[in-house]
Order: sequence, then structure tokens, then C-alpha cells
Amino acid sequence: MKVYLSSIFAVVAGFLIFCRPVFALHGRSMYDMAHLTNLKDTITAYDWANPHVMIFADATDSKGDIQKWSIETCGNPNVLAKAGWTKDTIKVGEQITFFGHPDKNGSPYVRL
Repeated sequence: MKVYLSSIFAVVAGFLIFCRPVFALHGRSMYDMAHLTNLKDTITAYDWANPHVMIFADATDSKGDIQKWSIETCGNPNVLAKAGWTKDTIKVGEQITFFGHPDKNGSPYVRL
């Protein structure tokens, strides 16, 4: 009986360890959480959907070139709604300054 319970425990523990990554969406490891960047962008799209609300914007860099940015919010629509946001909070064409954590690899991606 003791061997049987030990075997069941080992199988369940192995299953939980193996399946743990399946339950995770993603972490913040792709973002440089030690630094903040600010962007003054013109909104091109606003995607009010799960799992994260996404904001897409165009910003002009120091050379005058337009760079397309993706800004990921740190919450889903339900979380943002509790903070007072709505699907109409941001409108296409508005110019907004964002503060967020940049992508570590330098791509135009920011976590708000």
C-alpha cells in the first residue's frame, strides 16, 4: 500500500511539474523592467480584447522617420474597466504620451 501511494504521489507531482508552463500566459521577461521609456505617439489602432488590450501607434524618431509601436497594457479589458477605462477611452488619431517598459531586444514594443 505504501508503494502504491508513493507511486500515485510521484505521478501527480510529475504531472503538475510538467503542466505548470501550460497554465502560464507569459511573463515580463521580454521587457526591460529596470527602465521606463516615454513615447509621444499618434494612435493608429486600439484593440479592446483579451488577453491584453493592445494600442498601436506611430511615433516620429529623432531622424524624422515614422516608427510603428505596439503598446501592451498590463491588464485585460475587465481589469482596465475596473480602473475606469472603456473601449472608447483612446481614439484613433489622438496624440498621447505613453510611459512603459521597452522590449529588451530593441523592437518597438512597450509594456504600459
